[in-house]
Amino acid sequence: MLWIKAFHIVFMVTWFAGLFYLPRLFVYHADTTDEISHARFCVMERRLSAIMGIGALLTIGLGLWLLLAYGSAWLAGNGWMHVKLLLVAGLIGYHGWCQIQVKRFRERRNRGSSRYFRLMNEVPGAFLIAIVVLAVVKPF
Repeated sequence: MLWIKAFHIVFMVTWFAGLFYLPRLFVYHADTTDEISHARFCVMERRLSAIMGIGALLTIGLGLWLLLAYGSAWLAGNGWMHVKLLLVAGLIGYHGWCQIQVKRFRERRNRGSSRYFRLMNEVPGAFLIAIVVLAVVKPF
């Protein structure tokens, strides 16, 4: 079980690395005007998005494995996990938003400013703090 938990954390770090860096690429991409920069950012975003997706799938898959291993009685008695799972669902939504942005940039349909993407770049940090506090402190 500890091996599963260890790799769950490793892939969570991979996922978050992408969630932190991809919106930062959007910040810079939003300000580009030349074709070479646009093409370079599209490649970087596509590749990072793929790695981020792998991290997400493995994080979620290993997390589900852990939930099944601990059992429904354990889950029922740990309210912090219910909130954590709700936050993970929100994080999946944010991940989806990132994927939509990758496509919009590639198709030259981006409407967000660099300021907008700077603000959106703060979202995964809030999720990370809340999820780690819940998992370590287990407040309820």
